[in-house]
Amino acid sequence: MKIAVGNDHRGFESKNQIKAIIAQLGHECIDVGTSNSNPVDYPDTAYLAAMAVAKKQADRAILACGTGIGMSITANKIKGIRAALCHDELSAQISRDHNDANVLCVSGDLIGEVLLRKIVEVWLNTEFSGGRHQRRVNKITAIEEGKDPTEVKNG
Repeated sequence: MKIAVGNDHRGFESKNQIKAIIAQLGHECIDVGTSNSNPVDYPDTAYLAAMAVAKKQADRAILACGTGIGMSITANKIKGIRAALCHDELSAQISRDHNDANVLCVSGDLIGEVLLRKIVEVWLNTEFSGGRHQRRVNKITAIEEGKDPTEVKNG
């Protein structure tokens, strides 16, 4: 898989850890984040990483900022992106299994290296289960298209 990775200054250390995990798992990394801890605006790199996914230049993306909130808000503005802010392994697993999240957002300030590794590994190794969850993802897509999600009946 190709994984775009983006970060702001507060997510710089986490990005370096994420890149190492991606490489260890045998995936390709596309680094669109800042290369130091000098202040930058998180929407800039969130946009680049999420657009790489939306344009199918990357299969998924992982974003890191201070809390992960700003990255998540920004990425979710892009059509076709389902960004999930995850603070533990279970939320990472469910974001993929149930929601088919294609962007993982993490906090550079609130989670340590061991938990970050677990979150990234689980998220990258979990596939979307489809089934009843497909209908719900289809409803998210309908909302993006300006449609009423209650009109979506099938998966």
